[in-house]
Amino acid sequence: MSQSRQVWLLIVVVLLATVGASAQSFRVQCPPSTITHPVAANNNAEPAYNGPTQFSRPATGTQQWVVPTGNVNGAIKCQQVSGGDGYATMADGTQTFMFSFGPLSGLADIAAGKPGTQFPSVFNETFQQHVGSATAVPLPGDPATTDGASDSGSAYAPGALGAFTYNGAIGQVPDIPYVDTIYDISESGNTVTVVLNTQSNFSVGDQVVISGAATGYNGTWTVTAVNIANSFFPANFAFQYTATATGLAEITESTTATAASLPGIDGHVDPRQIMDVGVMNGNIPAPLVAFDEDDEMFLTLTNVGMIMRPDLFEQHTIHFHGYPNASAFYDGVPDASVAINIGGSFTYYYLAPDAGTYFWHCHITPPEHLQMGMVGQLYVRPRQNRVPQGGNLYTYLGYQNGIGLPTGTAPDLRTVCNPAADILCSATMPAVNTGATQGLDKLGNPQRYLYNDGDGSTAYDVDYPIQMHGFDPNFHFVGMTFNPEAFADMKDKYFLLNGRSYPDTVTVGPQATQSSDGRMHYSQPLPTIINIPYGGKAALRLVNLSVSEYHTLASLGIPMHVVGFNAKLLRDQAGNNTEYYTNSITLGGGESLDVILDASNTTLYPVGSVFYLYTPQLDHLSNDAENFGGEMTEVHICAVPTSGTLNGNGPQTCNF
Repeated sequence: MSQSRQVWLLIVVVLLATVGASAQSFRVQCPPSTITHPVAANNNAEPAYNGPTQFSRPATGTQQWVVPTGNVNGAIKCQQVSGGDGYATMADGTQTFMFSFGPLSGLADIAAGKPGTQFPSVFNETFQQHVGSATAVPLPGDPATTDGASDSGSAYAPGALGAFTYNGAIGQVPDIPYVDTIYDISESGNTVTVVLNTQSNFSVGDQVVISGAATGYNGTWTVTAVNIANSFFPANFAFQYTATATGLAEITESTTATAASLPGIDGHVDPRQIMDVGVMNGNIPAPLVAFDEDDEMFLTLTNVGMIMRPDLFEQHTIHFHGYPNASAFYDGVPDASVAINIGGSFTYYYLAPDAGTYFWHCHITPPEHLQMGMVGQLYVRPRQNRVPQGGNLYTYLGYQNGIGLPTGTAPDLRTVCNPAADILCSATMPAVNTGATQGLDKLGNPQRYLYNDGDGSTAYDVDYPIQMHGFDPNFHFVGMTFNPEAFADMKDKYFLLNGRSYPDTVTVGPQATQSSDGRMHYSQPLPTIINIPYGGKAALRLVNLSVSEYHTLASLGIPMHVVGFNAKLLRDQAGNNTEYYTNSITLGGGESLDVILDASNTTLYPVGSVFYLYTPQLDHLSNDAENFGGEMTEVHICAVPTSGTLNGNGPQTCNF
């Protein structure tokens, strides 16, 4: 092919990519209520756990699904991520190109090293509402980091990283869900009857905006009645409201009058804000996802394309690895579900039936997309966290051998396990009731656990998700160019904990790389420094997300208490704990472990002690060069604060 034909081919490819982006269909979904969680006001906080949700099927009518009738557990959680590209920097200064997921919601929390998963009240807040200005919009780039770090003095971020506090979905704009033309509008006394040209979408109590009609009708009114009989169309075409004036003339067959709902958040987004924030905003690891048992989770993937490879029309998906999906439709494997094209969005739906540590990744050409960085961490917190203070963990979560639950409650079939009746049950209470009760952690907050253990054996004070990962820099370089990748020659040479290698693993705060758009993007938000409060315990949620290597981690000084494997509590069917202690663990790709570092022996672990968590695989400790870290981080024993909170992930510093 001649050089001129090559140039013209590249121009055509770029133009086609531009056309695809302009025909976007970006949307997000975060319903404030659902069939399972019907009361919107209750879905913005986790309720206390007092027994399983009670369901019933209506005795009459056409409704055939069960609905909660009492003791509704869980809430609704939402998150939005982008699929695109980005850059990351290694401890030796090497920069690497990535196909990667980035945050499009929960940005302030992600920049602080926390999960980006939010309640509907936070997710559905617009940026304009958050900053109190009708004209404010996020600036180009990653506003949770770039605007706060380098755009000092702006109206939205006065110059410090912590000044950006917005955790809602990027790009959400108020929209008018319903706009219908009016066929007839008339008044009898103060009661106005509006007949539409289509079936009405309004309900009693809704605010409706009448415009384009005669004086006296125009304005915002409250619907007082629906399904109004009229001489023009079926009753469900009409509604009524109460006017403030009388004697208004009737209008029939109007060509200009409309009835509209008030603008509200219904999932429409501004594509410019999505592209401004999402382009070159890929993270490694991918944005952290965390929610609670009994929750309903809505996770939106928006494919913004790859600015460095406009020739690639890469689709992306989300696959929750090892997770029980609500439907195969949401599994993320393209031949069983759907894949998302550039310029489009898709919302995945999940139920949260089982606590544990999982991970998520793209399932389009998995060896390539995982190698390039499209992997992230996911964990589900147990309902045992929400047992009321002083409640017996064993009796609140189930019963066995004749021991019953609190008065008025039924057994929770998700935590009760009777091997004689169900040999396939995957969770069980301990063999005996140890009398363990819900207590407080080192800061006086409700105690948290890794699993529904019934005996408090998985309690912790701080938790740290740790992603073990590696990559081949040559493969990434080829991925940035127009050359085919050599899968057979792929060999990891950089080895990472949460996307960084030592000493960057202990550097507090997000880590930035200047990308091809000329801006700094904090693509590595998660340090791996482990700070344990004096006399406390730290939970490590370990996952190996490498596509080509086994990874080993060793703990010097503080033994590893292994309590969970592949999102399952280590306990046999008879209720006996099969947990164990070790100084090192080895994980293959796609495996997870839940480990507790127990520093409760204050004689062995005084304030100021420093220990190391590292890999004994020396080639994984050197990053293919001498004197440059790899998979290693530090464990600090810190003074217990007199006030504050350890909610969310563990703190990054010891100044508490």
